Amino acid sequence: MTSGQAEIWHNPRCSKSRNATAFLDEAGIGYTVRKYLDQPPTAAELREVLRRLGAEPWDITRTGEQIAADLGMASWGRTAADRDRWIEALVEHPRLIQRPIVLTADGAAVVARDDATLRDLL
Repeated sequence: MTSGQAEIWHNPRCSKSRNATAFLDEAGIGYTVRKYLDQPPTAAELREVLRRLGAEPWDITRTGEQIAADLGMASWGRTAADRDRWIEALVEHPRLIQRPIVLTADGAAVVARDDATLRDLL
């Protein structure tokens, strides 16, 4: 991430993701775009983002996706012992990651599904 800029994990086909970039543009906030479906995060990157979010992998998983059903994620445990399994699934299938995720230069992060969340972050 460029110093002083935010980074957004963006899916241009997602309306919430497009709304977040529009909000950042209107606010004059500089940001870089990571099209995370084309450039999936590594397990280490995902762990760092989860740390910054203060979240667990199941908190940012799109469990309604067909991939999640195919993997049987609804029956997966949600304990520290299960964490790596979830992370591996998100790395392997980045479509399962909630979007957009906005990371700020000061170390904060949010899943920015609405303007209010972005306002609170920035």
